[in-house]
Amino acid sequence: MATYYRKAMDALYRLCVIVAGTALVLISAIIPWAVFTRYVLNSAASWPERTAVLLTIVLTFIGTAACYRAGLHMNVSFFAAMLPPRQRRWTDLLAEVLVGAMAVFMVVYGARLVDATWHNSIDEFPELSVGLTYLPIPLGGAALLLFVIERIFLGLPEHEIAERNAALH
Repeated sequence: MATYYRKAMDALYRLCVIVAGTALVLISAIIPWAVFTRYVLNSAASWPERTAVLLTIVLTFIGTAACYRAGLHMNVSFFAAMLPPRQRRWTDLLAEVLVGAMAVFMVVYGARLVDATWHNSIDEFPELSVGLTYLPIPLGGAALLLFVIERIFLGLPEHEIAERNAALH
């Protein structure tokens, strides 16, 4: 069962990286186009800025889950690293539980936000539901929660263990 869960989390991680990476590439293409139309053509397009904001939501919430799993998230472990091993394990578990609580918050309140705004539309894209644009919040929270469960019950992914061992030597 643990092997299947780990493989599923590997696939979910790859999906998060692809989605977040695609959003980043699109943002990187859209912003120069907005600058070009505004300053070179003297006719600013209305859609690039709003599209970049929507893609930033995707990048932020889906990318955060991927960064967490890869161990690339921001953390402050200076004082925890000075603790004895037993206390360090408890501190690490507490940190994981707190991240899990944040993920649950994102899922619950993100889903409420999606539901509350589902029938609203965006001026620049009248056919696009505002709720749909907020969907990365609960989806990113769900992915983050699954990654937290993986860490608590199965430990760190192998690539992160290898990187931590390499950093110690």
